Amino acid sequence: MISQVFILSSKGDHLIYKDFRGEAGKDAVNKFYEMVTALTGGQPPVVMKHKELHFVHIRQGGLYWVATTKADASPFTIIEFLNRLTALVKDYCGCLSEKSVQMNFALIYELLDEVVDFGYIQTTSTDILKNFIQTEAVSSKPFSLFDLSNVGLFGADTQQNKVAPSAAATRPIVSSQGEQGGKNEIFVDVIERMSVVIGANGVLMKADIEGEIRVKCYMPSCSEMRIGLNEEFSIGKSQLSGYGAAVRVDECSFHQAVRLDEFDTYRILKVCPSQGEQTVMQYQLCDDLPTAPPFRLFPSIERDSGGRLLMYLKLRCDLPPKSLSQELSSPDQSAELQPKNKAVHWEIPRFPGGAQLSALFKLEVSGLSAASLQEVGPVSLSFELPKYTSTGLQIRFLRLSPIQPGPSQRWVRYVTHSDSYTIRI
Repeated sequence: MISQVFILSSKGDHLIYKDFRGEAGKDAVNKFYEMVTALTGGQPPVVMKHKELHFVHIRQGGLYWVATTKADASPFTIIEFLNRLTALVKDYCGCLSEKSVQMNFALIYELLDEVVDFGYIQTTSTDILKNFIQTEAVSSKPFSLFDLSNVGLFGADTQQNKVAPSAAATRPIVSSQGEQGGKNEIFVDVIERMSVVIGANGVLMKADIEGEIRVKCYMPSCSEMRIGLNEEFSIGKSQLSGYGAAVRVDECSFHQAVRLDEFDTYRILKVCPSQGEQTVMQYQLCDDLPTAPPFRLFPSIERDSGGRLLMYLKLRCDLPPKSLSQELSSPDQSAELQPKNKAVHWEIPRFPGGAQLSALFKLEVSGLSAASLQEVGPVSLSFELPKYTSTGLQIRFLRLSPIQPGPSQRWVRYVTHSDSYTIRI
């Protein structure tokens, strides 16, 4: 049973507030933000308590999505509800951002009215709700196929002869006639997140990959979609055979709507996609990367004659140049000292595969000693790699059955993100 649902910006601005039962006052919003910002260190706990009120929250699109309850409800149920709510808002508004929520607040309130009744969850199905939702979505940015500013491009029909920008998949599922949302298109994302720890001697100490295949469907009807993966795809320690590119994962799970009758033999996923976004497959690989980590760091830390701390960092991208083949220019680097975090922030907008960049930082540090040099580090990297998967997972084909009437497009995109990429120095 849910008492309240509210959405906050990263700065604590109130974007959406809905009270279903009148059990807690609106001051609960400020109390939640005070509790979150008062915590130090890593991520705040998903579930927190103040007196008799329980706060359950997730972070999506840089926003806090929060539900409160006074009942003895399962936190896992509320977390799942919040995840589905964000997916629902993304389907109807196109993307999750502070600007999008502000521009579509009326639509989000209408969704909440239909999804939750007096604290009880009714439905989170896009197909069901589109029969009741009347408010039109407002796009935060007009969609244009000529806008190729984002390097995270989609390739058409798994052949890279055509591309579309990432913004192509951020428009609303349900839109008025004549808008881009009416096009018959399917977007498939293969997304991987890397957690890597590299020792000071350059030895890989930990490497975990969590991946998923995500489908976003703009087709009003599609009886079946067949997704062909690498033929040499192995789960667990089973032996690989054949001549294709070998891909192995430790664990793999599928959406309940996916049919697997052809998966064991032909590595084909069959699903009947509904309008909206859904994750059809999730997988994980631990401590056994098929290729070397994408980035290597060669640091040099010393103290100069004037007592300043000198940090010379040489960063190398070990990906082949073709892995980052979009219009990558010479990087416009910048650096900023963050005294509050006791860190130096080095930003590199573009980094071609096979390239090597270096930076020299000179810092005035009071009381610097030889022992203080041992306290420098580690280095944390945050990055996005387009058209690249660490496991080597690829989409062989996308086939729709029956063949859709009229023009339709199928787009595939590969992206690898850094979840936690740490290099000790």
